[in-house]
Amino acid sequence: MQLTRLDRWLRETFVLQTQIYTMRAVEPVPSGIRHEELPEQPGRRFKHRYTTAQSKIADKFIALLKHNGQMFTTRIVERQAWYVPYLAPKNNGSVTWFVVTSTCIVLGAIGLLGVAVRLWQDPTIQMHLRESLQILKG
Repeated sequence: MQLTRLDRWLRETFVLQTQIYTMRAVEPVPSGIRHEELPEQPGRRFKHRYTTAQSKIADKFIALLKHNGQMFTTRIVERQAWYVPYLAPKNNGSVTWFVVTSTCIVLGAIGLLGVAVRLWQDPTIQMHLRESLQILKG
């Protein structure tokens, strides 16, 4: 299913985050960016990971790295949060259509319940129901 604008915005805002890997540490680290020093491992090229959830801050940080001539790479990953499976289901389902369908079902149930209550409170319908019950009882 194709994602709607709302789905894409939800993913960009609440699900995805940018990880930027560099060889050297950047001084000072801009606000809105978390810095992690990665442990030494054979074959690992990058020693520092910078993580941000906001793409504008990531773009500014990348521009700073380019200006300083630093080597870097970026990765877009999903956050580790409890709400991520609801906003970005693995089957690529649309959250918007789920919300619209659920809303229609709830509103339909409320409407049917309202009609049932009005019919139950109508005195002529109550009279017909009593007569029907008396006929059925014999």
